[in-house]
Amino acid sequence: MQILIGRGKGIRTWIRGAAGAVAGLLLLAMPVSAQWKNLPTDGVPLGPDGKPNMSAPAPRTSDGKADLSGIYMPNMKYFRNLAADIGLENVPMTDEARKIHKLREDGTRGWEEPDAHCLPQGVPKINMAPVPFKIVQTDKLVVLVYEAFNLWRQVHLDGREFADDLNPSWLGFSKGRWEGDTLVVETRGINGKQWLDHGGLPTSDKLTVIERFRRPNFGQLEIELTITDPTYYTKPWTVMTNARRLVGTELFEFICNENEKSRQHMGPHIK
Repeated sequence: MQILIGRGKGIRTWIRGAAGAVAGLLLLAMPVSAQWKNLPTDGVPLGPDGKPNMSAPAPRTSDGKADLSGIYMPNMKYFRNLAADIGLENVPMTDEARKIHKLREDGTRGWEEPDAHCLPQGVPKINMAPVPFKIVQTDKLVVLVYEAFNLWRQVHLDGREFADDLNPSWLGFSKGRWEGDTLVVETRGINGKQWLDHGGLPTSDKLTVIERFRRPNFGQLEIELTITDPTYYTKPWTVMTNARRLVGTELFEFICNENEKSRQHMGPHIK
């Protein structure tokens, strides 16, 4: 089990469980009003009642593109189970993948989950981590800044191509392009050590992830994911995830190792 308990007021707690052990990370997070004064609200549409109008049209950049910029809170159900909407039975897993997933899901190998050891969640799981992330959009580069573990990604829009032999990494290498109002991001070079979700859907170093970011209105962000990994899935499969826009807040520092207490509960087999 891995649950965020509260954010933004008082103590923020992220409880982790691994191999039957439950430990807590206590991260001090003062209210945003105590972090900043005169926090600007430029660009936030207001309704007749003076409150943010989250159903207002999505903003656009000066050149007419959809503007994805902002801070978003993911829908946590996809962190727990990426296939929550389509059903695990409809994920085209190989026999080996189903075996691995079952062991992880029932806790037999839950202690292997990388983020239980303060390692990155990886792509696409990082998009569903139960703390906010920020999108910073420019003409040639989109940067995703994650509160989770203080991670970040670069999405290059300048026409560059992947090298033939990418150095495997947790978040991979990402390039993007616009298709109308949709930002299409392709990520390769992932090391295969991460899980797709908290339930333990496996990955290999053959994983390619396609993300399609859309903003149907001011308050919503949709991220369609297509997973291609011939090691563990018999064909590519696609799910739709979402996040909601936050206003009046900022990202907080998130130092996982500083208060990590899980390892001592995980047994002598963890080194």
